Amino acid sequence: MKSDTQTIQVPVMRLPGNDDVSLPDYQTEHAAGMDLHAAVDEPVIIPSGEIRMIPCGFAMAVPVGYEAQVRPRSGLAAKFGISMPNAPGTIDADYRGQVMVPLINHGPEPFEVTRHMRIAQMIIKPVPRSEWVEVKELPPTDRGEGGFGHTGR
Repeated sequence: MKSDTQTIQVPVMRLPGNDDVSLPDYQTEHAAGMDLHAAVDEPVIIPSGEIRMIPCGFAMAVPVGYEAQVRPRSGLAAKFGISMPNAPGTIDADYRGQVMVPLINHGPEPFEVTRHMRIAQMIIKPVPRSEWVEVKELPPTDRGEGGFGHTGR
């Protein structure tokens, strides 16, 4: 079966002292996201209810017109309550610093992050630019101004 998947090149640079840490990688042939690995020098303990910034050991140049979306790993969330407070996080095309992942521990026990641990996943997505067009009235819809919970679903 022919794949319609588009491939883009993303320049990536390992940061000093992180030659042993994997760059983002797909775990299976059809995985949507690439796993991000912890590049901590020593284990980091995340107490229940707290947040820690976890370095990934690399920087990258996301192409203009794209963003990198960083998302929690479902396994860490389901097994330990580990997530991200800003999911998904966005890495803009003009950011050149180290990729860092804010992890929050929603679980009841402290959680230990160790070097090489897969801590999040990343997807590179196109981002169209928007242009505001100010109008006096918006086109009507059946829903109208119905807000949260309005559809009953």
